[in-house]
Amino acid sequence: MHPIELVVFDMAGTTVTDHHEVERCFAQAAAQTGLFASGERILAMQGLSKRYVFSTLWKEQLGEVHPDVPSHVDVSYAAFQGILENHYRVNGATPTDGCLDTFADLRDRGIAIALTTGFYRVVTDIILEKLGWLDGLNNQRIGNAGTIIQLSIASDEVEHGRPYPFMIERAMQLLGVSDPKAVVNIGDTPSDLQSGLAAGVALNLGITNGTHSREQLETYPHDRLIGSLRDLPALLDSRQVSVNS
Repeated sequence: MHPIELVVFDMAGTTVTDHHEVERCFAQAAAQTGLFASGERILAMQGLSKRYVFSTLWKEQLGEVHPDVPSHVDVSYAAFQGILENHYRVNGATPTDGCLDTFADLRDRGIAIALTTGFYRVVTDIILEKLGWLDGLNNQRIGNAGTIIQLSIASDEVEHGRPYPFMIERAMQLLGVSDPKAVVNIGDTPSDLQSGLAAGVALNLGITNGTHSREQLETYPHDRLIGSLRDLPALLDSRQVSVNS
């Protein structure tokens, strides 16, 4: 069993408090641009690249090969970008319960922190700046042992976002972690858990105080469901005991 070198966290709903504002922004953009999508359908696709979600929903509405799908996706996505960026610029963002304490604990252990997200880079940076987590990161959004996080990866910086493993794999590459069995993945959506499974991480954790409940996550691949980020240090302690025993 390998010691943990890296924890990969989702953002909205996992490390950043989510009061369903992302879903509301998405629903507002959909309504403005003629896309019909239920709240349940939007929630089910949380964590995925938002452009991919618009593409999927427009194909469902118009047909998989309808020639107008790309232009509708462009219009809806542009509307969503404006609504979402304005929301976070005006309202800011707050860390989830236990997030900063857990970050501090990981830094004390020498474990790197990477944030991945279904957001694109512009809105990711707005959120990070509001939280003060952008401080000290370079142009690649890589930090150091003294920064609050060591890396941020947005979904538009990889070939495919979740449920593919590419954001986790990019985090490993940029932070010099060669073995996925030295990585923990944590998220609050089905796509977070699916990406962790695809990456072959050591621990694939679902968190149940974000956008999805325990009941909604328990049918998706996971090693453990936790109620809060406050539960992570004890889980790492129990794993360390078994490593050393």
